Amino acid sequence: MTLLALTKLGHQYALYAAAAAICLVTFIALILHPALSAHGRLWEKTAAGFLAVFVLAALVLGGVVIGLVIVYYYPEISHFFSGS
Repeated sequence: MTLLALTKLGHQYALYAAAAAICLVTFIALILHPALSAHGRLWEKTAAGFLAVFVLAALVLGGVVIGLVIVYYYPEISHFFSGS
């Protein structure tokens, strides 16, 4: 039954999952790893890791807000670009 439900998922969900995985790997490689490797003590690494995750949460929240604004104002945006 569960396997049948997975076959009904559209291909766009696989693309979303791939994009999320690429973004997570990029975050780890460009933000988290340098932040953790720059410090020597455990409490410094913990603080740097917390701040890096805080930056990730801020980026995700900013993306969600921008996406919601675009969805909410889509009619006005489409009229602006169409010249009507």
